[in-house]
Amino acid sequence: MLDTTQPNTFPVINRAYNSVFQKGRLSIGLVAPLEAYPNSAVPTMQDQVERIKLAEQLGFAAIWLRDVPFNVPSFGDAGQIFDPWVYLGHLAGQTQQVALGLASAVLPLRHPAHVAKAATSIDVLSNGRLLLGIASGDRPDEYPALSMSFEDRGERFREAYGYIRNMAGAAPVHQGGYGKLDGSVDLLPKPYGARLPMLITGGSQQSPDWIAQNGDGWMLYPRDTPTQAKIISDWRARTLYTGRDEQPVMQPLYVDLVENRQAPQAIHLGLRLNARDLVSYLKALEGIGLNHVALNLRFNQADTERTLKHLAEHVLPEFT
Repeated sequence: MLDTTQPNTFPVINRAYNSVFQKGRLSIGLVAPLEAYPNSAVPTMQDQVERIKLAEQLGFAAIWLRDVPFNVPSFGDAGQIFDPWVYLGHLAGQTQQVALGLASAVLPLRHPAHVAKAATSIDVLSNGRLLLGIASGDRPDEYPALSMSFEDRGERFREAYGYIRNMAGAAPVHQGGYGKLDGSVDLLPKPYGARLPMLITGGSQQSPDWIAQNGDGWMLYPRDTPTQAKIISDWRARTLYTGRDEQPVMQPLYVDLVENRQAPQAIHLGLRLNARDLVSYLKALEGIGLNHVALNLRFNQADTERTLKHLAEHVLPEFT
C-alpha cells in the first residue's frame, strides 16, 4: 500500500500517479512500441507483450501508449498501431504493477463520454494503474477525416476536460456542445482512486493559467536543460499561485544506447549516448524538477531486450 503521509508525495489520486510521481525524484518509463523502427513509420509490433512484461520485471515505472488514429505520412510515426484503449485493456490483464499511461488522448477527436468510460474501465480493471495524458492534437490531417474542425480544438479540449471531470461524480450534470446531462443518468464505473489523473500535454491550445489550475501534471516536449528548467520553474510558481499543491512534470526522450565511451550525440528529440552519460543527463533533469522521463527506443540500434536489461542494470538503480 502506498504511504501517502510522506512529504514527497504529490496529491493522492491513484496507484500509478503516486508511485510514478514523487516530489524531488525522477522515475523512468518506456514509450511503446518497444522496438526500433528508424526507417519506417510503421513498427512490426512483434513480441511486444513479452517485452512489456520484461520491462515490468526489470523495474521500469510505466509503459506509455500513444493515441494515433491515422497513419499520417507527414507525421512519420504510426505509434503502436493498435487502438490505445483496447491495447491498455489487454495490457491491464497481462501485467501486475507497471503503470499504464496514455500520452495522450486527443480529446477533440473523441466524445468525452467514450473517453471517460474507457479510461475509468482501464483504471478499475488495472487496480488504479492508469495515467491519462490529454492533448488537443497536432495533426491537422486527422480532423477532416472525422469531419471535425482543427481551428476550434482548443475550445473543445476544455469542454471535453470538464465533461470527463464531471463524470467522476454521482448523477453528473453538464451542458455544452458534447451534450446535456441533467443528473438523471450516470456513467459507470467510477475511477479507482480519487479521480482520473489527467496530465496535460504541451500547451493544448490553453493559457498557462488554465493549465496551472486544471492539470494533475504537465507533459513537456524535450528541450535543452536551461530552457526546460525555466519553463518548469515558471509553471510551478504559477501553479502554487493558484493555491494548488505542486503537480508533477514529465517528458519523453528518444535514446540510442551505446556501450562504448563515445561522446553524447544529438538525435531526433533525444540523444545517442552510453549508460553513464544517460545517468548524468537524467540526474540533471531530476535536478531541474522533472519527475518522470519516458524513454523511446525507436532509433535504438542495439537489440531491444539487451538494451532494456542494460538500462535496468546501469540506469534504473540510480533512480530508485
